[in-house]
Amino acid sequence: MLTGLMKDRTGHEPDCWLVVEDWNPIGLLPQGSLPHHSLLDALPTRRPVALVGGDGHNIWVNGRALEIAGVTAATPDPVGGKIVKGADGRPTGVLKDDAQPLVTRHIPEPTEAELVAACARVLAQAAASGVTTMMDALVGRGELSTYRALAAAGKLPQRIVPAIRLDPDQAKDPAAALAYARGLRREFGDVRGLRFGMIKVFLDGVIEYPAQTAALLAPYLDGEGRPTTNRGELYVSAQDYGRLSAVFNRAGWQMHAHGLGDRAVRTALDGYAYARRATGLRDPRNAVAHLQLVDPADLRRFAQLGVAACMQLQWASADTWTMEALLPYIGPERHRWMYPARSLERHGAVLSGGSDWPVDALQVWNQIRTAIDRQGAYGRDPLHRELESLSRTSTLRMHTYGTAWQLRMDGETGTIREGRAADLLVLDRDVMRCPVADISDTAVRLTLVGGRVVHDAESASGRSASAGLARAASGPRPSTYAAVHGGRHRACGCAAH
Repeated sequence: MLTGLMKDRTGHEPDCWLVVEDWNPIGLLPQGSLPHHSLLDALPTRRPVALVGGDGHNIWVNGRALEIAGVTAATPDPVGGKIVKGADGRPTGVLKDDAQPLVTRHIPEPTEAELVAACARVLAQAAASGVTTMMDALVGRGELSTYRALAAAGKLPQRIVPAIRLDPDQAKDPAAALAYARGLRREFGDVRGLRFGMIKVFLDGVIEYPAQTAALLAPYLDGEGRPTTNRGELYVSAQDYGRLSAVFNRAGWQMHAHGLGDRAVRTALDGYAYARRATGLRDPRNAVAHLQLVDPADLRRFAQLGVAACMQLQWASADTWTMEALLPYIGPERHRWMYPARSLERHGAVLSGGSDWPVDALQVWNQIRTAIDRQGAYGRDPLHRELESLSRTSTLRMHTYGTAWQLRMDGETGTIREGRAADLLVLDRDVMRCPVADISDTAVRLTLVGGRVVHDAESASGRSASAGLARAASGPRPSTYAAVHGGRHRACGCAAH
């Protein structure tokens, strides 16, 4: 059974695309099955079919889609991507990371009006969650054009920090990459609400089985405790990332690295250390996002280098992704260092909080609860709560001041004091005093951005946005590997509340 958001993209059989969003690469049943285009080819349709991974790192397509894209046994892997091939050397229909555009560029795009309407609904729901400022961590010209249209329509309620994505090839040419980023800033710098100055680079992929593209210091295990030869994929070397960071930091830009595995985290830190030596700058406020696995030797380096630890702690619970799809493949010793929030805090790191929407649910208050109890509303059990849970004060700080600090807005927002912007929320409960489990259900009655009301729960638009959040929160959630549906890591965003 195919589940997810299905979109019939133009035309009729046999030429219109069937696109299924939010496919889970680890959820194919029976357990252990691997996706192959022959399974999709057996469906009663001749049209091209694409299942877009909710993790943002995988797409699974049928044979017709491979044919349209011209992907064959002779097609080489692009830089930063992989065309999965079978024992016969032919494509299986699964494309990873930067190989995905080989197919996705053939899928008809939604219209601008459709994009603006969809984004407006989401931004209204973010305002209803209490989000006043956010970083969009996967931005190019297309996304910036949508933000321009949103601003022109008066439907951009938050401050947006667009993090311009650079691919692995661009990372090898810092001068050209800087020119590219500056060009986008010149082109879209007049869009009200946008704050330029952030660069995004994916250093690795995802850690869960079967993708296992996150870069690890020691190899993945085979599920039975035996080491394999796979250490994941490192898309940019420490040397290239350091040179890139130095060029952008010197020009006044910040770096935001997707670093999920411990080898990718170390690569980012090594790159920032090089940039610090090369530029002499002591406060560029670079960041590493996700930090799903951090080697304990690297914990103190965040404070030493002034690097923000951007974490998505709604993931920090014992569920199918952290247990069945991960524990057997990294072992208990490394598993203990999953999302080491308290350890990073203890070593002096500045923590910032991000949602990583749309990879994860836009449930701000469940995220805050999960950072505290390491279980949240959907976890089966706590995930290393006795070692890595945060206090309520620390959790609220990382989602307010911490994120403002990372985005260089701590002189404007992130704290309530005279002279700061009036970014204020009215909640339906005291999250510092209510039972921790009740924090997940917190409702925002009023959201102000700079003193301007962007959400009023009593208004018609506010009721609609709140209802959308409630519907999403009431949806079914997986409790076992066999029931899983969802994904990880399409983008790594930050949102200040």
